[in-house]
Amino acid sequence: VQLQASGGGLVQAGGSLRLSCAGSGLTFSSYRMGWFREAPGKEREFVAAIGWNNDITHYASSVKGRFTISRVNAKNTLYLQMDSLKPEDTAVYYCAVQKRDARWPTTLDFDFRSWGQGTLVTVSS
Repeated sequence: VQLQASGGGLVQAGGSLRLSCAGSGLTFSSYRMGWFREAPGKEREFVAAIGWNNDITHYASSVKGRFTISRVNAKNTLYLQMDSLKPEDTAVYYCAVQKRDARWPTTLDFDFRSWGQGTLVTVSS
């Protein structure tokens, strides 16, 4: 299984970015997926997760109402639309596959696997 995250960059506070995560080596539509982030000097934290299609989602309180997770199974791709970005959103963002036996919803990183390489998002003030 390989996950390739992309779309990060430098943006001013209040701006938007859309991250993508392309999956290969798995039946993409059979797995719940998630986004996590790791800021400098901090532990990796949950951002958002999505069910097998776009019917159920779950967000961290810090991003709810600003970020939107979605997926296009026909393209084996997961997305994270990030609006109203804040400097505290600066981090490396990772996508991951939720383990089949994990409960829903979960925010724990050990309930996910096959982490992608991450994409850096920097929000300037």
